[in-house]
Amino acid sequence: MHVAPMRGTAVQDHVALAEIELCGDLIIAASAAHEDRLSPDRIDEVLKMAEQRFLAKHGTNPK
Repeated sequence: MHVAPMRGTAVQDHVALAEIELCGDLIIAASAAHEDRLSPDRIDEVLKMAEQRFLAKHGTNPK
């Protein structure tokens, strides 16, 4: 009996992965916050740190 080799079926959607990572960063920041909600300034700070990490990893502008 011949069994076909398994192929990787995982497809990476880099935009979706980046969005998931951003959501995770915001969730972590929110869980560590002392207030009930993140301020707009804190959200901007978290997103800016994520952008800098992206640029360091990929060396290109994410926009």
